[in-house]
Amino acid sequence: MKAQTRNRQPGVAPARAAAFDILLRVELESSYASELLHSATYEQLSPADHALATELVLGVLRWRSLLDSQVAAASSQPLAELDLEVAIALRLGLYQLNWLTRVPARAAIYESVELVKRARKRSAARFVNAVLRKLAKTAFPEKDLPEETDASVENIAHAFAHPQWLVERWAREYGTVTARGICGYDQRIPTTAIRLRHPDAEKELKSEGIELKPGRLLVSAREVERGDVTKTRAFRAGLCVIQDEASQLVAALASGGTRVLDCCAAPGGKTLAMADRSPNASITAVELHPHRARLLRKLLRAAGANASQPSIFVLTADARDLPFDGSFDRVLTDVPCSGTGTLARHPEIKWRLKPEDLIDLQERQLAILRSAMAPVAPGGRLIYSTCSLEKEENEDVAERALSSESTFRLLDCRALLDGLRVEEELIWNDPGSLIRGPYLRTLPGIHPCDGFFAAILEKV
Repeated sequence: MKAQTRNRQPGVAPARAAAFDILLRVELESSYASELLHSATYEQLSPADHALATELVLGVLRWRSLLDSQVAAASSQPLAELDLEVAIALRLGLYQLNWLTRVPARAAIYESVELVKRARKRSAARFVNAVLRKLAKTAFPEKDLPEETDASVENIAHAFAHPQWLVERWAREYGTVTARGICGYDQRIPTTAIRLRHPDAEKELKSEGIELKPGRLLVSAREVERGDVTKTRAFRAGLCVIQDEASQLVAALASGGTRVLDCCAAPGGKTLAMADRSPNASITAVELHPHRARLLRKLLRAAGANASQPSIFVLTADARDLPFDGSFDRVLTDVPCSGTGTLARHPEIKWRLKPEDLIDLQERQLAILRSAMAPVAPGGRLIYSTCSLEKEENEDVAERALSSESTFRLLDCRALLDGLRVEEELIWNDPGSLIRGPYLRTLPGIHPCDGFFAAILEKV
């Protein structure tokens, strides 16, 4: 079933109507909230309405399980038996009651009731009104967080609104304190990081009212403290791009060589970063889906890559069956993954992902990695990366591929990070914390970025 965007009705504010429609599509269509929020459908919202819609959508998705447990405590009906539209209206109302202190309770309740009417669930209007009025009288703390020293996995999962099975995995793999840090990071609005592509970029951005501070991992990175970078001339001219610092770091490790293959290139941030670092390289960017290949070409054009880097060729193909011989000295395989390192930006992932999905993803990732080994020239390097925190998608994939291919050896990422430090590109003062065994491993809450993994394989 495809949810249709509904016209605004009297009594429903544009931001709340947009938030309701987006949350419904996220549930019904497995859409990504961030993509919908930045789609053409909602570009006509005023800046204030767009900001509120974003806060409502991502806030409800981040805290969904905690909101549901509170609704369930006040409801005469089991939550599982409620129509989806009713559940979303209740979540929106409760989120405003508990998290948005500047929103009057009467407005949050009234508009949630109007939303269920708008969704043709008029018979549920009195129920929604009664539940939210009851919740408005209950003092729920915004964050009743467990102490680091005595927090159990169950308490962490409940207080930070994460599936318990995920928290159990992270506690087992990284320790309970780190698992708590990951969950805490996921519940905060993440920093917007940019990569400067031109010497005048920072000056231009500041002249347009954007407040920046230095990045914490890389010298070319900046964190946005205030302002919307996407509305600036500097951004439109391609002088800078939005890119998480962990993603920038993976691209830095993958750069080098004169013939480069990017196997799963869209949306293109790493492709562009490698092109900027190696302007004389010939880069082939492969993308499976035609519409994403078109978006990749559009990004490269908007960033001016066609002028500065004329040798970027975008090819629509399946990375599991690459049509190349062994002639690339750099190959990047940033594979499709669960995305558990990016839950601060994509909180809907944690409610969709199931344990069995990791095995399905692993088989696909392994097929891509084995395919990507064939085009690597002797002495060339293959960089395997994900934005996942899960061992099945990371170390296990790299080790399985290496066990069946004797012409590759695993390099220690520490030496490459040391090289970036010597070149004064890596500025993080504890590079050892970025390493787990021979692999690159960034962790949200420990590092100021998304969770990324990278393995570097060299063909001997």
